[in-house]
Amino acid sequence: MSQFVSNYKKRIQKKEIKIGVVGLGYVGLPLALEFAKKKVNVLGIEIDKDRLSQIENGVSYITDVTTKELKHILKAGYFEASGDFEQLKAADAVIICVPTPLKRKYHPNISYIKEAVKEISKNIKKGALVILESTTYPGTTDEVILPLLENAGLIHNKDFFLCFSPERIDPGNVSFPVNKIPKIVGGISKEATELAALTYGIIIDKIVKVSSARSAEAAKLLENTFRLINIGMIDELAMMANKMNIDIWEVIDAAKTKPFGFMPFYPGPGVGGHCIPKDPLYLYWKAKHFGFRSKFIKLASDVISRMPEYVVERVEEVLEKQGCEIKNAKILVVGVTYKKDIKDLRKSPPLDIISTLQKKKSGVSYYDPLVTYLKIGHIDLGSISLSAEKLADFDCVIIATDHTSTDYKFILKHAKLIFDTRNIYKGIEDRKVIRL
Repeated sequence: MSQFVSNYKKRIQKKEIKIGVVGLGYVGLPLALEFAKKKVNVLGIEIDKDRLSQIENGVSYITDVTTKELKHILKAGYFEASGDFEQLKAADAVIICVPTPLKRKYHPNISYIKEAVKEISKNIKKGALVILESTTYPGTTDEVILPLLENAGLIHNKDFFLCFSPERIDPGNVSFPVNKIPKIVGGISKEATELAALTYGIIIDKIVKVSSARSAEAAKLLENTFRLINIGMIDELAMMANKMNIDIWEVIDAAKTKPFGFMPFYPGPGVGGHCIPKDPLYLYWKAKHFGFRSKFIKLASDVISRMPEYVVERVEEVLEKQGCEIKNAKILVVGVTYKKDIKDLRKSPPLDIISTLQKKKSGVSYYDPLVTYLKIGHIDLGSISLSAEKLADFDCVIIATDHTSTDYKFILKHAKLIFDTRNIYKGIEDRKVIRL
């Protein structure tokens, strides 16, 4: 262990270090507060003025952070937020948690990372550790971030240390908060890896060191690509099972009784959130630069992307059998968030279902206890209240998200026809219930 790393470890033990977190979104804010809970001074950098204002007023805008928790930590004095990058000059470690969207379906947009790194390079403390958590393609840390910092006249392993550590946030999962999820760290140098391990060791028990930043970047993409491909496969099998008059849900339940060699995945109206729909496409894009085309990733992405359209096609078929055209049919979409019990609309498939129904000139309404207002295209929608009279007036109810606060028994009792994409009505043999 180098003298610098040894001294850093001693300073951690004495709680003498300060940590900067750039980007206070779904990843950054929970992470910053975990450090603050351990009585480590944390500076959060956020350029969104609305978010800064909410933090100053002690109001949380993140599902996994309660307003009560945020107010308590602010009062304790270990966490502060600012839009001024110059304040990072006091930080011993800077963790980057900014968005990495796609420009187009298969092209990563790392502009937020670049802008953050440029600002950090102007305001970095000598010897500071820089960690990227934002999900990106393998090579970003050493091919993009390292040169940006070095072009500012900084020398690695002297003026700064650089590492990648993938975020592993699962919004709403109370069983696995930030501090309970093992942390992967891969540095540009061994010293960078050690410093990152020591930093995250303040809040996380299990640290997994890998040989390089590229390995850490690829590990994150493997996790999400594994899910994407298996979800794409089961979605395709669900479509096939429908053609063959087979209940895919029964098939999955039977298959998962095998105690080895099988892991259940379930079909649905599509995949939303900040990871699965886009992260594997970073790998697909990067692989093409090496002359390699990942057929599995593209195929799975294409299958999943078509699921909202497939849901509407199935609904249209069912309505036609009952002598009702989808044009002008009154349809209720239940649940518009991408995930159960989470107020998060990022890439949410139910929004695509609503948009597709609108294009078919259906009369679309929605109900979601977590989302009171929506704007899809140029159309403003508000969540309706559920009543027996209203439910009976819809030609079809599409169950798109399975919130625990929704009374599905009430819907079953009063709806004319239900298209269930989430297997809410498992085991219920009712002629008015159609499963995905």
